[in-house]
Order: sequence, then structure tokens, then C-alpha cells
Amino acid sequence: MWHKLLAAIGMKAQQGELMTSADYEFMRYVTEYGKQYATKAEFDLRAGIFAESLKTIEEHNASGASHQLGLNHLSDFTHAEYKQMLGYKAHLSQKKTVAPAALSEDNLAAEVNWVTKGAVTGVKDQGQCGSCWAFSTTGSIEGARQIAGSGLTSLSEENLVECSKANHGCQGGAMVLGFMYAEENPLMTEAEYPYTSGAGKKGECKYEASKGVGNVGGFEEVSQSARQMQAALAKGPVSVAIEADKTVFQHYRSGVISGTTCGTKLDHGVLAVGYGSEDGEDYFLVKNSWGPSWGDEGYVKVGQANVCGILMDAAYPTE
Repeated sequence: MWHKLLAAIGMKAQQGELMTSADYEFMRYVTEYGKQYATKAEFDLRAGIFAESLKTIEEHNASGASHQLGLNHLSDFTHAEYKQMLGYKAHLSQKKTVAPAALSEDNLAAEVNWVTKGAVTGVKDQGQCGSCWAFSTTGSIEGARQIAGSGLTSLSEENLVECSKANHGCQGGAMVLGFMYAEENPLMTEAEYPYTSGAGKKGECKYEASKGVGNVGGFEEVSQSARQMQAALAKGPVSVAIEADKTVFQHYRSGVISGTTCGTKLDHGVLAVGYGSEDGEDYFLVKNSWGPSWGDEGYVKVGQANVCGILMDAAYPTE
């Protein structure tokens, strides 16, 4: 890898171009994230994208916003490559015909965190597959099973990607359709049916009913209010859809995303796993599926005032 990197840098020097601070940062970035580029043309393309990402991050972090941005494994992605990972399809979300049940808002705790309570599996990585909806679905079922006393077991996203025909695999889907699939076909475990679609391709369904453990009795949607979301999170993790196609989300590092920087055109399925407050900003704690090198060790804090559209399409599985 290093000989390719040094060759590209040497060519730049031969052409009489001075190394910039962005060039040195790119060298560190390539090393830290193990990036490999096949040609000088791709190297130059990625270096240019990286330089723009770095500029955006530095300008934002100097603005005094409630959240900080940082470099991650997505900082050299084209926008088209990044959007491949945003696989929530609102038009596939088959809603119930009845209104969401009103949850009691009495005696809600000031904060809830199902990660520290042991109801959330480790951060996973969907790779270059628009299977976010599957990771959100398994996450809420995993949490419900643990809270019900069945222990914390990682469930198979590949099971959903390859076998939930109402969804579109790596081309996207919706969490409620994932729940509907699991109602009839309890999900296999990650160990029995490992994830292989990270490169953007899925195979044929290999489901074995006798090995299904992740059962769902049904699901409930959550009314579009912060207090109702808190009430739902008091019961367990909740599958939510957000808009994530903006730089503010791609390069998120820490703090609370607030205001209207995200938008509300839902395109990404994630898992709400708690709520709280930080520096006067009320937030929902959200588990993403882009690996632990993204965000705050794989997590993001999203403002409770429907930031990123987080209140618009939320549901959780029931027994």
C-alpha cells in the first residue's frame, strides 16, 4: 500500500506541486483506515473528496454548533457511494390502519439507556448494502427478547436481506415489513446465518425454520411526539427512520445534532436505544449500522424536536 501512496505523492512533487496540510492529513487517513486505491486516477479522486470533507469538518467545528464532525471511513466516499447505504424505503412501509396506541407518559425517567442495561448488541456494519432496515429490525427484536428474559442474542440481518421478499434486500426496505416477516418466520441467529451482503450483493434464501429464535407477535407504531417516543423507549429499543443523506450525519462525531441540518425526508433505518440530555439539549440515543469507527463509537445523539425526522416513522415489536 505504502509504495502506491508514495508513488502518487512523488508524482505530485515531480509536477512541481507543493504538499498541503490536506495532503498530509490524507496520508494519515489512508494509513489509519487501511484505504487502498487501484490507480493514480482513483487516488486523486479520493484525495479531492477527502480534502472537501476535511474543509467541511473544520468549518463546522469552528461554528460553535451543538455537535462536532470528524473523519471516518466514509470521508473519501462519493455522494452516490454514500447514498447506497441509505436503504430505508418509506413507500414500502405498510402502516396499520388504526392509530398508534397512546402510551402512558406518567413517571418517565429523566434518561434511559438500553446499551448500559444490556439489551443492545455490539455495533454492526452493513457495508456497501442498503440493508439499514434489516439492522434496525434485528436490533429492536434483539432488545425485546432480552427484556422479556430470553437473553441477548445477535439475530441475522442476512436472513432478512435474502428472505424477506416484501423488502428489496440491498436495494432497501422497511422495518415494519421486517417485523411482518419475523411474525411468520422467527429469525435465525447471526451465528447460524452470518451477514455476507456487505459488498452489496445478496444470495438465495437459506432460512431453516427449525433454527428460528427471533419471533415477533406483532408491532406497534409510535405517535409523533417526543414524550410518546420516550414512553416507547421506556419499554425497549425502537426502530426509527431518519434522513441521513447530509454531511452533518455522514461525518458526525459527537454531541447532539439539533436544528434543521438533517431534513425530514426519511431514507435511513436506525435504532433508538435511549434518551437523555446533554448541555441543555434533549436527545435520543441512536445506534447506527456503519461500524464502531463511525460517529461516537457507532452511536449518535439526535435532538428530540423531530431532528432528522426521528419522530415520523417509529415502531417496536411486541410479543
